[in-house]
Amino acid sequence: MDDKKKRMEEPKVRYSDEELEEFKVLILEKLEQARANLETLKSTLAGGEHSTDDTAPTFKILEEGYAVAQKEENAKLVARQEKYIQNLEFALMRIENKTYGICRVTGKLIPKERLRCVPITTISLEAKMQENKRK
Repeated sequence: MDDKKKRMEEPKVRYSDEELEEFKVLILEKLEQARANLETLKSTLAGGEHSTDDTAPTFKILEEGYAVAQKEENAKLVARQEKYIQNLEFALMRIENKTYGICRVTGKLIPKERLRCVPITTISLEAKMQENKRK
């Protein structure tokens, strides 16, 4: 059997260096965007433009209540964005280790389409569905 046929019959166990580089570019773009979004969220959380200092006393209490609720929501968004950034950084580490795109449950390659949509994923849809059935 020639090498080409043999390679076609053997299932891929990891993505090629070229494919990993493609994913790295995608993840770096998402990381840059996520960090910019985080800075925007943090500046909003710090106070910024929506202060109640210049409003009439009648509305100040209502606006302060809204401001507190908004700050709590922004704090949740900041935490979520920080976790997303951390997961993107972990994905970059998996690329460097050449383990990116390998399902941690099944050991099979995660389809490229899924990785492009959810670049931080570590499990295939098959494994995700099995996981959801158990819940």
